[in-house]
Amino acid sequence: MTLKDLNINKSWTLFLDRDGVINKKLDNDYVKHWIEFEFIEGVFEALKKVDSIFGKIVIVTNQQGIGKRLYRVEDLELIHKNMIYEITYLGGRIDKAYFSPHLSSENHPTRKPGIGMAIHAQKDFPEIDFSKSIIVGDSMSDMEFGRNAGMKTVFISEEKQKDDKIDFQFNSLIEFANKL
Repeated sequence: MTLKDLNINKSWTLFLDRDGVINKKLDNDYVKHWIEFEFIEGVFEALKKVDSIFGKIVIVTNQQGIGKRLYRVEDLELIHKNMIYEITYLGGRIDKAYFSPHLSSENHPTRKPGIGMAIHAQKDFPEIDFSKSIIVGDSMSDMEFGRNAGMKTVFISEEKQKDDKIDFQFNSLIEFANKL
């Protein structure tokens, strides 16, 4: 099966993980302030392409740094506001960014691989159909989130992974966008 076989159109939703997909991850740290946020090369072009294909585009991101008290919800909201502004300014679109501030040890339903953020998105945008949704992420918890919600999964990594939770794999968001 290829991405083209899915017949993706405006009735589809694209769920995106943030760190490692849209912005560079920090080694053993969290992006706590806008000054630390660095877009991955090709992201603006990718988001411009997917804007014309998907009906909704949302971010779902675990942010346990808030739960660890390393930064505040207000810091994250400012990062997301600036990120969405930059993306929109350069011709892309993010309809909304969802986050889970909970620690992994809490096993909170909003924290991926739980599907709480997907449920919130569906409440905000009732037209979201998980069977017509794709999650793009760089961790197995993103793939499990997708499977748990009944979505197609796209794994972003330069190292090939073999796992039945992965439907498609690409090196980057732009490589994925170019295959649509």
